[in-house]
Amino acid sequence: MTSGDPPIGLLLVDDEALVRAGLRAILDAEPDLDVLGEAADGAEVPGLVRRLRPDVVLMDVRMPAVDGIAATRALLRGGNPPRVLILTTFGNDGYVYEALRAGAAGFLLKRARPAEIVQAVRTVAAGESLLFPAAVRELVATRGPAGGDALRDAGLTDREAEVLRYMARGLSNAEIAAGLVVGVETVKTHVGNVLAKLGVRDRTQAVVRAYESGFIDPRRPA
Repeated sequence: MTSGDPPIGLLLVDDEALVRAGLRAILDAEPDLDVLGEAADGAEVPGLVRRLRPDVVLMDVRMPAVDGIAATRALLRGGNPPRVLILTTFGNDGYVYEALRAGAAGFLLKRARPAEIVQAVRTVAAGESLLFPAAVRELVATRGPAGGDALRDAGLTDREAEVLRYMARGLSNAEIAAGLVVGVETVKTHVGNVLAKLGVRDRTQAVVRAYESGFIDPRRPA
């Protein structure tokens, strides 16, 4: 963020007031982050998003009335939705997996250190996905991936398939470019092609699809 850029607008959604207060204290202390509002349940999210227009929604996955999965789905049905970062107590929570499938850009453990929370928000706001490859593999493996490779009909080129495997390792575009010895813009093009061919919204959904389809065996590193 440069000095002329507006701060990243945030919406905090958690049914525990203490969690919201803690997050607000951490995030509002950063000059490039601005907490625009709070919600105690997913039912409040659509209206607040329309009114406040946040860039990122930090969404608790488990809430009493409308949970983070349903709220994420509702948000992503609209045009130009904010990025969604799921908050969870346990990384192997089945709710997290469903939220990722619904289109969340990633997830973050509530016990994460303040610096990790801030970096996660900046990463998601920049259009990257926040993935923990080992955790995603575990989530998919416990649900039984499809046999074989269900993505074979997607028409991925060899290079696009290679890029998808790098994505599944949680690497950024710059890291993928370094690994392939190509330019970042070239990687962006490949990533865009992968998303289009898989019919998914973002990198997170592409990686989940790669694992659950059997394209990548979740029982082994990508």
